[in-house]
Amino acid sequence: MPAPDAPLSRNETIKRESHLLRGGIEEGLSRKVTGAIEEDDTQLLKFHGSYQQDDRDLRPERGKRKLEKAFFFMVRVRIPGGVLTPAQWLALDAIARDYGNGTLRLTSRQSVQLHGVLKSNLRTVIAAVAAAGLDTRATCGDVNRTVMCTTAPLPSRLHAEVLAIATAMSEHLLPRSSAYQELWLGAESGTDRDAEPIYGPAYLPRKFKIGVVVPPVNDADVLSQDLGFIAVIRKGSLLGFTVAAGGGMGATHGEPATYPRLAEPFGFCTPDQAVAVAEAVLRTQRDYGDRADRKHARLKYTIADHGLEWFRSEVESRLGKPLAPPRRFAFAHTGDRFGWSEDLSALTVLVPSGRLKAGDGSPIVAIARRHGGTFRITPNQNLVIAGIAPDQRSAITALIADSDLDPTPTPLRGQAMACVALPTCGLALAESERYLPQLTADIDGLLARSGLAGAEILLRVSGCPNGCSRPYLAEIGLVGRAPGRYDLHLGGGFDGSRLAPVFRQNLDHAGILETLAPIFGDYAAERKEGERFGDFVLRKAYPAAPNG
Repeated sequence: MPAPDAPLSRNETIKRESHLLRGGIEEGLSRKVTGAIEEDDTQLLKFHGSYQQDDRDLRPERGKRKLEKAFFFMVRVRIPGGVLTPAQWLALDAIARDYGNGTLRLTSRQSVQLHGVLKSNLRTVIAAVAAAGLDTRATCGDVNRTVMCTTAPLPSRLHAEVLAIATAMSEHLLPRSSAYQELWLGAESGTDRDAEPIYGPAYLPRKFKIGVVVPPVNDADVLSQDLGFIAVIRKGSLLGFTVAAGGGMGATHGEPATYPRLAEPFGFCTPDQAVAVAEAVLRTQRDYGDRADRKHARLKYTIADHGLEWFRSEVESRLGKPLAPPRRFAFAHTGDRFGWSEDLSALTVLVPSGRLKAGDGSPIVAIARRHGGTFRITPNQNLVIAGIAPDQRSAITALIADSDLDPTPTPLRGQAMACVALPTCGLALAESERYLPQLTADIDGLLARSGLAGAEILLRVSGCPNGCSRPYLAEIGLVGRAPGRYDLHLGGGFDGSRLAPVFRQNLDHAGILETLAPIFGDYAAERKEGERFGDFVLRKAYPAAPNG
């Protein structure tokens, strides 16, 4: 636990002196001699939904030529529950084609990222997003991020009810500063410059994530969230939510005080209480989160330091009433289910690493021009085409068949997920998105040679220990340590309810395959009926060699 008189981190000073997220962003955007903005303002820019990045593949050559880094910006769209209309999809595709790098990136939080946006186009892009009825507010920064919600096939009424609650949370927990409208949408200076009733002038100590799921589906990995709402359904009706708090994936190599953690259930609320509970939890973290050490600033550390009973008491004091005890829940899986739904109204397709080309050649653009339903981005970076009319089924089937989108991937490939990593992420230590195709192909080959072709195993890869692809929950998780080197985690739960301990450290690709091959052999020969790979690894109690 940090000392009460510990000095504030640099980011805390930046936020407090930012004039509610304005800082020097306006001036930085107008400077034409550089493609970047000032370092302090890059921290504030995150609250507006953008990260400053550069092409790391070009760094060595540009450095030799004494040129500035190839700066550009990533813009992240706020899409609660990942639901888009066809018109919104077409608008985002046009933005990516005209002002980005020609691709859309579906994220592990059901969002869309636009990569390669130049500083000179940043205002144009964010304004175009707004014109589509969307925004980029609070998709980054020390605030509540995009609220996730299950996309698995559900009765339409139930899904609409749960999604409405997730959307209400997202809207209610937005920052109230008018800086966003002033900087990006041409609004005049607002009157709320000193009003931030939920967050206060310093916002949160770190980012804050919320997920909502409907058991037995755990597609949003609800226990990885700072705050999770687990629906309790009786006879097809939503009774309320078991509420869990304190999850988080981020860690730092070599710093054992940082670690991934699962959220813990601490109460139950009715549907009409959910938004108020979310605010009470957020306010508790605002008041007690660590503002001295950003590596210790997530809610998971606040709860670990003070205890769950203390935390519940603090939440209840802000809520003004006690919470009921949490209800039991059970999950079956955390991945997507591909192909057509039973009623043929929805089609789920694998989007390789969540990356889609923009423009007229895109099959999703062609579908959007004729589709009358919605698109739902899954928490696993895939896509559900929902509300398909009977007379559109054959055309949509043909468009998908003529693309690299896959409604019938191998089970391993279908459950695999990777973060963006190199060359755009400034935190990446190793490849992830670009490594995943080779990795899944080679592991599928291993499985086939072991007599396990078609085995459903949860695989995830992250380019660094921050864990954006949630690798610590996977049955096989790889966490980047250096170029071409990864820590191998084994034994997570297929349902997202158990962390995977580190099994080997600092392996290259060949070492990963050599380590997995004999374990797959054992699994083929010794597994029990219906036993998942992660459960088998833990039951066998293979000796870990962290320095291997």
